[in-house]
Amino acid sequence: MIHKIGQVMLYVNNQDEAVTFWTEKLGFQIVSEENNGQMRWIEVAPSEGAETSIVLHDKKLIAQMSPELNLGTPSLMFYTTNLDELYSSLTDKNVKVGEIVQLPTGRVFNFADSEDNYFAVSERK
Repeated sequence: MIHKIGQVMLYVNNQDEAVTFWTEKLGFQIVSEENNGQMRWIEVAPSEGAETSIVLHDKKLIAQMSPELNLGTPSLMFYTTNLDELYSSLTDKNVKVGEIVQLPTGRVFNFADSEDNYFAVSERK
């Protein structure tokens, strides 16, 4: 039986820009970086010991290797314990953010990475 999500594959146009976004803007850490000569991938996660990580793959290369794959951006929801602090931090770093909205499950906002892929953040205490 599956008991957790290990990695999310994120296919990007520019891996270096994506690494910069996730590490410098969101504060993620590089977990590993692999380069086998033909293919390079970088694994990032919000903190040491995080159970789920994001693996940044070169979209063009993956499309050539596996044209049948859906290379669209997954719809991801992140959790934070301090939504206002994160919102201010991303705004200060010139990250494109949406307005904070109140949903039945709590307050939420979305943000875009350097390639205009949108993700959401929800406050969870």
